[in-house]
Amino acid sequence: MMMYECYFNWQVFELKDVKPHEFVQYGLAFLEKLASTGDQCADETRKRMRVMVAGGDGTVGWVLGCLGELNSQGREPVPPVGIIPLGTGNDLSRSFGWGGSFPFAWKSAVKRSLDKATSGRVGHLDSWDLSMSMPFGETIEPPYSLKQTEDCCLDQSLEINKEMPDKTRCFRGVFYNYFSIGMDAQVAYGFHHLRNEKPYLANGPIANKLIYSAFTCTQGWFFTPCISQPSLRGLNNILRIHIKKMDSSEWEQIHVPSSVRAIIALNLQSYASGRNPWGNLKQGYLEKRGFVEAHPDDGVLEIFGLKQGWHASFVMVELISAKHIAQAEAIRFEFRGGEWKRAYMQMDGEPWKQPLNKDFSTFIEIKRVPFRSVMIHGD
Repeated sequence: MMMYECYFNWQVFELKDVKPHEFVQYGLAFLEKLASTGDQCADETRKRMRVMVAGGDGTVGWVLGCLGELNSQGREPVPPVGIIPLGTGNDLSRSFGWGGSFPFAWKSAVKRSLDKATSGRVGHLDSWDLSMSMPFGETIEPPYSLKQTEDCCLDQSLEINKEMPDKTRCFRGVFYNYFSIGMDAQVAYGFHHLRNEKPYLANGPIANKLIYSAFTCTQGWFFTPCISQPSLRGLNNILRIHIKKMDSSEWEQIHVPSSVRAIIALNLQSYASGRNPWGNLKQGYLEKRGFVEAHPDDGVLEIFGLKQGWHASFVMVELISAKHIAQAEAIRFEFRGGEWKRAYMQMDGEPWKQPLNKDFSTFIEIKRVPFRSVMIHGD
């Protein structure tokens, strides 16, 4: 929904019919053209425009990504974004004060949300670019947010000591909340396939969360039929991690604990429907570990691990914090197969199944997009 404040008017677009990039390409371009001819109302509308997105985190990220094209094209200003939360987790909405769900009295709630959008203070959100290089010949079904490209854009300052394949496939995408590897992504993958095959089962937030809970038990957190040997369950069997710490240009390899079965690189302080697995850490602990207080616009990702099902359960109910691994402004994950034939990954809730090659590595590199997204606070 786009607000033309010059006329105090709201324009509503159904994203099935008018895609966000079409609005950026044609709608804003038309306003800019009118403004260039001296139309003061068009100029004022373009400068003061605000965008409300009614949907879940995936929809919000889709709109943010399209608006981010304005920055890459050098077009200013970028309209700030507010949220009407209609998804399952709504972590972006929670982080900026728009709430975790939308009330049944939706008509009055919409009015309140629009009032907040017109006058709410504006903040910023880091965006993270993900590049993946995998051996040619392997096939995946990438999520919507991950597109195949010609160039993998991996940082050449970190040397690769292993033999590279002659040909690779490259993918790129942007995320705003998190990227994760392991059991949590496997649960999400199972849920998404069930929802696609039997959409009538997942018809609301409560039903979705019940199905998620069922997949948590059956996909391996508590029972692991696919890998029976405990020593083979940890991600350390397939994964190496290098990071760049804040204000550092040097890559540093970090240890992957053998007990960790899911690793998450988190941008927000809200994950899995409002949990804060990183925790509110005390200043003394932050200084001891060389960490900084986590914020969605601080230029670093929090990297943490989840162990077996009971550990993950206690983290989700916030009885304990997750396994703190690092904070980083750039990350490189290297995956190599063997006993593992595949791994599960997700970015902002969009999962996929990644094949692993025993001869050649798959690389995923994450770095911050230079321009931050502009968000409206709803609180």
